[in-house]
Amino acid sequence: MPPIPIRVLLVDDHTLVRESLVGILQSDGDIEVIAQAADGVEAVDKALATRPDIVVTDLSMPRLNGIEVVRRLRQALPDTRVLVLTMHQEDQYVLQAVRVGASGYLVKDSAAVELLAAVRNLHAGRGHFSPQAARALAEQLQHPERVLDDRYELLTAREREVFRLIAEGLTTKEIARQLAISTKTAENHRARVLTKIAVRNTAELVRYALRRGLLD
Repeated sequence: MPPIPIRVLLVDDHTLVRESLVGILQSDGDIEVIAQAADGVEAVDKALATRPDIVVTDLSMPRLNGIEVVRRLRQALPDTRVLVLTMHQEDQYVLQAVRVGASGYLVKDSAAVELLAAVRNLHAGRGHFSPQAARALAEQLQHPERVLDDRYELLTAREREVFRLIAEGLTTKEIARQLAISTKTAENHRARVLTKIAVRNTAELVRYALRRGLLD
């Protein structure tokens, strides 16, 4: 009996990229792409529906960024392992992704053979990181005093939703409608977000979000 293939959910907002990655992942027959998603919300929904072995996800996506996808999947599906596949090489992205639960991190200029090795390693219970990502993690271990600005991690799940909507330019009333809450509750969430992030207004929050790679 042939071995059961590794079941993968592929998440990227670019159709051509997804089609190319499906071809690579399924080239050897031991990996099957069981579902695809074009944004973060769809990724979480499809992961909950299909419970894949591995999720391969981009970071910059509409509606919900990859960091939030990793965080939610880690909480909802602890047996599903997540490989981040992104164009971002900066240390802050690597550390954020690992901190919220990613088991691997590759940049998109990696060779096809490395992507296949990463999926197989994660399925075997190991991690897999590109040389740049491994260096970032090693430096963080060697110099833990170099703590990155982590105020975003202080936000609750609801406050992170409000954070995203503020950063996208929605008014308090629009945020209330979007989240089906009262305007007063939205005002309270907005005030707590600004306080926790330590910014004075929307412009400073947007700059903070851009600096942290939290906007698409």
